[in-house]
Amino acid sequence: QVQLVESGGGLVQAGDSLTLSCAASGRAFSSLTLGWFRQAPGKEREFVGALTWFGGKTDYADSVKGRFTISRDNAKNTVYLQMNSLKPEDTAVYYCAAVAAKISIPWSRPSQYDYWGQGTQVTVSS
Repeated sequence: QVQLVESGGGLVQAGDSLTLSCAASGRAFSSLTLGWFRQAPGKEREFVGALTWFGGKTDYADSVKGRFTISRDNAKNTVYLQMNSLKPEDTAVYYCAAVAAKISIPWSRPSQYDYWGQGTQVTVSS
């Protein structure tokens, strides 16, 4: 079992930056492939980005590419989502997800992940 706890959400203005954190516990963190997803009201959960277990490969949704960066700190059992140049359309609940899979290419479908955090709200005002 893996427990995930997100933090760092809040209300910001368009153009601002925000960093989300996700602390993991319960399993060897270094063996986890980690992802970030988001869900806006009335919409399906969508892929934001993911990072392989060894940290060597990342993948991002086209809508955030160049603005968002995922990183991990295995010593702190934490994965981060650095969000720059935020837009109102980035408003959503952001979820951290994990799967104990040593894959070489990050996965982008929610069904591929076994563990989820409770989510943290990000609101970007125009």
